Amino acid sequence: MTRKYFGTDGIRGTANRWPITPDIAMKVGMSVGLLMRQRQGRLRAVIGKDTRLSGYMIETAMVAGFTAVGVDVFMTGPIPTPAIAMLTRSLRCDIGVMISASHNLYQDNGIKIFGPDGYKLSDEIEASIETMLESDLSGRLAGASDLGRAKRVDGVTDRYVEFAKRTMPRNLSLQGVRVVIDCGNGASYKVAPDALWELGAEVIKIGVEPDGLNINKDCGSTAPAKLIERVHETRADIGIALDGDADRVIIIDEKGRVVDGDQLMAVVASSFKDAGRLSQPGIVATVMSNLGLERYLGGIGLELARTKVGDRYVVECMRERGYNVGGEQSGHIILTDYSTTGDGLVAALQVLAVVQQLGRPVSEVCRRFDPVPQVLKNVRFGGASPLQNEKVQESIAAALQRLGNQGRLVIRPSGTEPLIRVMAEGDDEHLVHRVVDDIVESLTRAAA
Repeated sequence: MTRKYFGTDGIRGTANRWPITPDIAMKVGMSVGLLMRQRQGRLRAVIGKDTRLSGYMIETAMVAGFTAVGVDVFMTGPIPTPAIAMLTRSLRCDIGVMISASHNLYQDNGIKIFGPDGYKLSDEIEASIETMLESDLSGRLAGASDLGRAKRVDGVTDRYVEFAKRTMPRNLSLQGVRVVIDCGNGASYKVAPDALWELGAEVIKIGVEPDGLNINKDCGSTAPAKLIERVHETRADIGIALDGDADRVIIIDEKGRVVDGDQLMAVVASSFKDAGRLSQPGIVATVMSNLGLERYLGGIGLELARTKVGDRYVVECMRERGYNVGGEQSGHIILTDYSTTGDGLVAALQVLAVVQQLGRPVSEVCRRFDPVPQVLKNVRFGGASPLQNEKVQESIAAALQRLGNQGRLVIRPSGTEPLIRVMAEGDDEHLVHRVVDDIVESLTRAAA
């Protein structure tokens, strides 16, 4: 089924343009509230958001939608996505909502929805919501005496800080560790520095002055240049960069080098294996994770189960097959011992714990393998996807033959933009570049 509203991570788009408009946000609230009526008593929803200007508009509209169908609403204000997943369970809510477009700039916004177990909704439930968004719900509104109530709740940031701190090994302190934290002017601008400081670290903060328009702007996990510079300036032991809703993280080592999600998964997997904490002999990642990670894991007796791109698919595989470590190269790290979704701060704390336990610098702890040369390019298109073009398919077939058993080729449409993503990796870097360039050229011609 082709989905009209939902992509790989909720509903996302330009703020105040379809589908991120007040009328649709209100109807999403109404639809979800009606669909989740599976128990006796009044339903409860918790709504969080990041620091985008448009968050006020969407939050207000969703509160109207929920209360119109008799759902009581708690509003938290700016808070990370993983905090909403946690609060949905701890506040005994039936629905959790995070208003965020993750790593995108302020012009975009989105709606992520969680069920009562703190996990994102299934494809089937999202399909049901889409059906309701296209229907007339006016006959299903609550009566005047059954309308929902809404209120802002205090203390939720403190609850999340305490939760994050408890994921660290008991009696392990960050005393003596100098940390530069870049919160991307996003949802973690208060909680992440507070958690690190309370654990004993010397904390240097950047990206903690949100104004509604500067989220992810030249900062955060997708733009680490300022963080790298600050790590050098302050001679910090580690730099931590979170994205706008703090569900992903990248690390900067003391030499100013970027440590991506693949290396972080390798660190956590090895640590959990040594401690006997892996629930299965392996981890879950997407088709985009580097072949070097797969080889490293194989060398320590672990497997890499791959899924299509999107943290929701990683989580689905983890739940179905019993894994407790998974993630994406981009820095979504999911540790189901602690959280039901990606949590950038918790992932960073697990890495810091390993650094402290081993007594070695981050550059040594977080360089577990040499990545295989990998090239990723995007081709924008309008209208029908060029992947069905005969010449494109011939180009892809030729690329697969040239790579043989010495590499991988992944071609996929983006789940959020009209793009075709072309990724190849292999031991022969020149061959990888040629393969990608040939396919990109073919796609570009077909899309013209």
